[in-house]
Amino acid sequence: MEKDFTVSLSKIIKELSLEVLYMPEDPAKVLISRTDVNRPGLQLSGFFDYFDNERIQIFGLTEITFLQRFVPEKRRIAISRLFERRPPAVVISRNKDVFPEMLESARQYHVPVLRTAEPTSSFLSGLIAYLNVQLAPRITRHGVLVEVYGEGILLLGESGVGKSETAIELVKRGHRLIADDAVEIRRVSSKTLVGTSPENIRHFVELRGIGIVNARRIFGMGSVKITEKVDMVIHLEVWNSNKIYDRMGMDNENTEILGVKVPSLTIPVKPGRNLAIILEVAAMNNRQKKMGYNAAQELLEQLSAMAEHKDTDNTKKEVDWDAY
Repeated sequence: MEKDFTVSLSKIIKELSLEVLYMPEDPAKVLISRTDVNRPGLQLSGFFDYFDNERIQIFGLTEITFLQRFVPEKRRIAISRLFERRPPAVVISRNKDVFPEMLESARQYHVPVLRTAEPTSSFLSGLIAYLNVQLAPRITRHGVLVEVYGEGILLLGESGVGKSETAIELVKRGHRLIADDAVEIRRVSSKTLVGTSPENIRHFVELRGIGIVNARRIFGMGSVKITEKVDMVIHLEVWNSNKIYDRMGMDNENTEILGVKVPSLTIPVKPGRNLAIILEVAAMNNRQKKMGYNAAQELLEQLSAMAEHKDTDNTKKEVDWDAY
């Protein structure tokens, strides 16, 4: 079930290298819950309809220049009206000087004031991207996430079907492990899912009969990755002789995760099948489909063309026979 998430102001300061001008309390206790930010141009003019006081407020060159036109008393009133609504933080971009009235209101209403040297637009895009990841809706699925030829493949299936063993074989063949057993999936946009592993079990793999192994220690740093997009979902299941499996690949199946539809396949497992090779081919085939090529479609078109050509030849022969 989705729920609201937060990120501490201390993490934002560290990630974006912000200068602290005033901090009334421990920034680790200041929690941000909104992915949107605000440039308070209208608010400095007194318009507070639909104002969300839980957003970080950004003062860029436009806002600073606008405030410079005010006399000190009017500037103090404009800033005070904003700060009295207690936004979680105020950030000054382009290393602009801070008005004394701003620091006065910050101390009065206990609002953190930060500064960055970046241009406003660049800082906004970086901050929003970071907040989108940190505050994204997320769920944890029992499975394995691996990167195969640049494609993030989420392996799902019942316990004991061979997910971890397949992942180890893929890692040994030069691909990378992201998560085993528990995969934390975040929806960072309306079309993108990103998977990672809980930090306490990261890089560890459970192999029945052997136990717990550390993939990074055994196969090296190049065999693991922290995060990866979920480009494809593969369901592994024990081979059922009574079930009809797709042998052409014309049907486009999808698995919905957090409202995002991801291409999926169901692959039966039985002794003698090399799942690692099958997943490699599945990853490359998925990339081909995204680039506009479908092997099954091409085969059907060729067969249809051959059938039409054969029908044309038969018609010609019948016409020649009648003439004779």
